[in-house]
Amino acid sequence: MARAATLTKTESSIAAPSREDFAAMLEQSFQTQSPQEGAVIKGTIVAIENDFAMVDVGLKTEGRISLKEFAMPGVPADIKVGDTVEVYLERVENALGEAVLSRDKARREESWIKLEKAFNDQTRVTGVIFGRVKGGFTVDLDGAVAFLPGSQVDVRPMRDVGPLMNQAQLFQILKMDRRRGNIVVSRRAVLEERRAEERTSLVASLQEKQVVEGVVKNITDYGAFVDLGGVDGLLHVTDIAWRRVSHPTEVLQVGQTVTVQIIKINHETQRISLGMKQLQTDPWEGVAAKYPVGVQFKGKITNVTDYGAFVELEPGVEGLVHVSEMSWVKKNMAPSKLVNPGSEVDVQVLEVDSNKRRISLGLKQTQENPWNAFTAGHPVGSTIEGEIRSITEFGLFVGLDAEIDGMVHLSDLSWSKPGEEAIKDYQKGQVVKAKVLDIDVEKERVSLGIKQLESDPIEKAGPSGGALRKGQVVTGTVTEVNDGGIEVELDGGVRSFIRRADLARDRADQRPERFGKGEKVDAMVTAVDKNSRKVNLSIKAREVAEEKEAVEQYGSSDSGASLGDILGAALKRKTKKSDE
Repeated sequence: MARAATLTKTESSIAAPSREDFAAMLEQSFQTQSPQEGAVIKGTIVAIENDFAMVDVGLKTEGRISLKEFAMPGVPADIKVGDTVEVYLERVENALGEAVLSRDKARREESWIKLEKAFNDQTRVTGVIFGRVKGGFTVDLDGAVAFLPGSQVDVRPMRDVGPLMNQAQLFQILKMDRRRGNIVVSRRAVLEERRAEERTSLVASLQEKQVVEGVVKNITDYGAFVDLGGVDGLLHVTDIAWRRVSHPTEVLQVGQTVTVQIIKINHETQRISLGMKQLQTDPWEGVAAKYPVGVQFKGKITNVTDYGAFVELEPGVEGLVHVSEMSWVKKNMAPSKLVNPGSEVDVQVLEVDSNKRRISLGLKQTQENPWNAFTAGHPVGSTIEGEIRSITEFGLFVGLDAEIDGMVHLSDLSWSKPGEEAIKDYQKGQVVKAKVLDIDVEKERVSLGIKQLESDPIEKAGPSGGALRKGQVVTGTVTEVNDGGIEVELDGGVRSFIRRADLARDRADQRPERFGKGEKVDAMVTAVDKNSRKVNLSIKAREVAEEKEAVEQYGSSDSGASLGDILGAALKRKTKKSDE
């Protein structure tokens, strides 16, 4: 019995451990079965009280989580007792003996995993804008907080983002850095992608020459952008109307509904060109028959440029009056000083090119041509008087009848002075007389000459007051002596320079100092150039000619005489003849 009792006691001691052993075993069980801190685990909501949810995660005690952590921005918490939720275990037990849990961190961990996958796959994510920060907004991506730059909110700048706050929307992740906890998202990228898809679909449904309605969205200097219901088309200013439109605001205004025709579609760039005038009858059809060359019409000046003025003959049909066709006499005047926009004028059709849609018009052709009257009243060779209007580097402009100007070229100012020197004798406003040298009606030019009022000195500087001719012997007065030769003045003021080599037949006598100022000399004319006003003289040539003449006259009769005797006899005979 004692042994049995002993065995029973031993067995009893094995089956029933002591209180200390039980506590150690229980603690070991908690340590091996309790979740690891910093992990996301599942728990069950066992109670909801005082804005907190009690969650049992299988530990010694439950943990408390604020109901706010179960809510989404703009959406209240929707939980009840018995719901299974995922929470983040921060600590197994705090100072109060409770488990420290967080629903926000659990959602954030779960969300980061999903967001990284969406970022790598370039897929969109759903989020809610819930706050403002410097430079943008904060977005809740199912627990993870992202930054939305202000420039990425919409395709256009938004003044009021209030309607977008606390509303679930799609975003595109632009950048992620999990280590730093940074996420940057864009709402604009989603809108642009969606808009591009809609635009592509809409452009594909449109066809050239199709007539559609649209709303004027924006107006620029070169045209207007028309919204065709999701895609914009450009209505160029030249396609608004057949008539000239200086600025689109003359016809259109923002918000206006217009009917347009699709002129061209570029499917690669998705650009659409629109037109309004294409829906109207082309006024240029049959324009050559309506406006024949040579006929005069009334028109309104629509635009004035540096090169002329545009005249509207009818709505949509304009012609150009070139500056050269504005006035018979006012050649160098700006068109803006001759005509004004909006005024009505009479014009004559000069040329019509229907293919190029051009009409050349003339304004001066409807007025009397003063050149005809001038030509009749002042024929070539007549003398005219006028006031010097301007002095240029190439001559004088003299005002004549009917505002016609004539020009006196430098070469026609003086017979004796170079033009550059002669022009110094004239001043603006001075009244001068001139001879009409030439009239070119087509080019509208009058050439005048002042020196032509007097006869050419060369024409009366010869012997007995006749014209100078090559081979003549003339008498001149020495006016200047220098090392190179002497300057001689003939009758009428004609000047010539005799070079040293032409001063005498004998080299020993070719000395300029042999001559003195005021001395008379006889020389032969060797060349006359009226254009350059040059007369070449030579004493040497005269002596050679006289010697040849003497030989011819006395050489045959006095065959035995020497050359000196022949020249002496000729000289005596010439002297005797001159004395007689």
